[in-house]
Amino acid sequence: MPMKKINIHQMILVSLFAALTAVGAFISIPIGLVPISLQNLFTLLSGMVLGSRMGTFSQLIYILLGVAGLPVFSGFRAGLGVILGPTGGFLTGFVISTYIVGKILEKIADARVWSYFVAGIVGIIIIYTCGIMQLLIVTQIGLKEAVLIGIVPFLPGDFIKLITASFLAIRIKSVVSLPQV
Repeated sequence: MPMKKINIHQMILVSLFAALTAVGAFISIPIGLVPISLQNLFTLLSGMVLGSRMGTFSQLIYILLGVAGLPVFSGFRAGLGVILGPTGGFLTGFVISTYIVGKILEKIADARVWSYFVAGIVGIIIIYTCGIMQLLIVTQIGLKEAVLIGIVPFLPGDFIKLITASFLAIRIKSVVSLPQV
């Protein structure tokens, strides 16, 4: 199956969501190994609004910008070391999560807020799973400690981001004409 070409409108949207994810990283509160940021909000939104293909491209571009040396990761960090470090799994999870969230919503003909919410829960579980796996491997800490460091402090904020992303996605899609991807 040949790959579809991306038009200018789609390129702009992909770039916008990559930039929004970077801005979300700058708005962060350091709490140990894994800072609280707004990256998850924009990651979920990219899958919800752009769909699996374009949303995934936006997150890949975000990660590639960071690997290339632009300080777009939380704490104004950059480089391959961040991807290979203790928190890199969360970043990798952004790409997988965006794809799955987009795919889930593409399969639902008349998605409602609850559909976005459920897709977002799946997305957050994917981000946490990827993040915790790498945190365990890189730091050699136990699962209980990894969960206490990498998940528990973030649950309330991620729940708020999930609700926000769900309602924003519905609103954005109702007022903005998005190209088919």
